[in-house]
Amino acid sequence: MLIKLKRIVMKTSILSSLIVGGAILSASIVANAGTGSTSGKAVILPAPQVSIATHDAYFDHLKKHCGKAYAGKVSIDNSNDGSFSNKKLVMHVRKCSDRQLQIPFHVGDDASRTWILTKTNSGISLKHDHRQADGNYDELTMYGGHTLDAGSGREQSFPADQYSKELFIKLDIPQSTTNTWQMFIYPEKFSYRLFREGREFQVDFDLTKPIAPPAAPWGYSDK
Repeated sequence: MLIKLKRIVMKTSILSSLIVGGAILSASIVANAGTGSTSGKAVILPAPQVSIATHDAYFDHLKKHCGKAYAGKVSIDNSNDGSFSNKKLVMHVRKCSDRQLQIPFHVGDDASRTWILTKTNSGISLKHDHRQADGNYDELTMYGGHTLDAGSGREQSFPADQYSKELFIKLDIPQSTTNTWQMFIYPEKFSYRLFREGREFQVDFDLTKPIAPPAAPWGYSDK
């Protein structure tokens, strides 16, 4: 009987120790929960800007020409409308940042066009900012496309995006919904190309001979 009583006392003592120990352990966990698994100050960062190697290389090849202007000539045009013939053609890599390049395309005295290349975290976007002579937006403006693949460090393609397709339909030029624009940047030549079924246009610029930059395009300022 005495032995049985001692066993009961021993079990009660062990159980009490476990309960107390568990309470201490729980208290320790709660006390440490405030610090979590980090140390020092919390890290606060903006959403990351992402890109792939070919897009970066392409963007950087163009950006190297920032501030410079070049004369060009039409190498392909099957429209036969003559709108670019016998006119001075100039591209000007006018304004550059880590995410965007603004490149006005002057056709004679017409300074209505600015190509805008922007890194989007999903590739590169090409937009055509068209303005009227007083600087106001043209009805047909900000159309363009977006890269769908890696391309290369020298060549990128921009199939028409959905905004552009809907704009072309609205303005009764549905044939343009299948437009693809391409831009090629090589050590001695930059080319801008537009193509779709039945239509092809390309203008090439000589990068070996910089010229005096033109004034700001319509809707922009040199200030």
